[in-house]
Amino acid sequence: MRRGSKQYVRLVGAIALGGLTALAAGVAAQPEAAPATGSIAVGNYNWVQAAVLGLVQGLTEFLPISSTAHMNVVPIALGWGKPGVTYEAIVQLGSVAAVLWYFWGDLVRLGRGTWHGIRSRDWQVPELRLTAGILMGTVPIVICGLLLKALVPDLDNTPLRGLTAIAIASVVMGLLLGVAEWLGTRQRDYDQLDARDGILMGLAQCLALIPGVSRSGSTITAGLFLGLERATAARFSFLMGIPAIALAGLVELLDLIESGFANAEALPLLVAVVTAVASSYVAIAGLIRFLQQQDAWVFVWYRLLFGAFVFWGIFSGWLTQ
Repeated sequence: MRRGSKQYVRLVGAIALGGLTALAAGVAAQPEAAPATGSIAVGNYNWVQAAVLGLVQGLTEFLPISSTAHMNVVPIALGWGKPGVTYEAIVQLGSVAAVLWYFWGDLVRLGRGTWHGIRSRDWQVPELRLTAGILMGTVPIVICGLLLKALVPDLDNTPLRGLTAIAIASVVMGLLLGVAEWLGTRQRDYDQLDARDGILMGLAQCLALIPGVSRSGSTITAGLFLGLERATAARFSFLMGIPAIALAGLVELLDLIESGFANAEALPLLVAVVTAVASSYVAIAGLIRFLQQQDAWVFVWYRLLFGAFVFWGIFSGWLTQ
């Protein structure tokens, strides 16, 4: 099968996987709970709005520009209201489906190599070391995420998820990405990744709990500081994101199934997730190809302009919670 045909089959499969995830969520939940004041119920967007939010989620999840920031700013700017943490997390499952499908070959090789290393007790097997790095890099964000969820029960309505925090984070992380692009040696490739990279990039990933930071942005920035090639930093960032994004989405999905949808409509949510799958797949392939040939300065300038736009919207009164 030719390369183009394989990518087409992968994309269709990823869309199908994401669609089944959303459909399962819609079937499992019951319309019991009323929506919180000032928020829109999960699935309560119409089809067009859901498709737009799925597109926004997919295109920004893996680009170093923060999907959470755009999922908050775009619907508010369009007058649709704030989606909320639960909606964002469930739509993110579409991005998980896309990255699983895109990197399926890599994941299979990692699994086989890891199993071989464990059976032979050869702890220097590259796949085993890389898997260990991904798992150890996931631990910090899991701990921080659980602590944040336990200590801040109404996180969605705190200043931490406000527009001002998003604007500040966008500008600060844009500057850090610029410094990493400027100082990074970019001498290490994919075969030279190890557990230390996973741990350090995992610690950086914790910053993504602040909207506007960007999970991929923080990890790619850390990777550049560690001397990784741009495309290698992005590729490892995407692999590290699989457990982190999946766990966040599943936690919110379980909470939603337990409490029930508020005036839920499963089909618009399905549209959002499927759109997120397709756009995430395109974003993954596009970013890796882009960083193989170009630098990351376009994302630095975009983040600075986006942060400035949000600040302007806040002070002019056009963007409000």
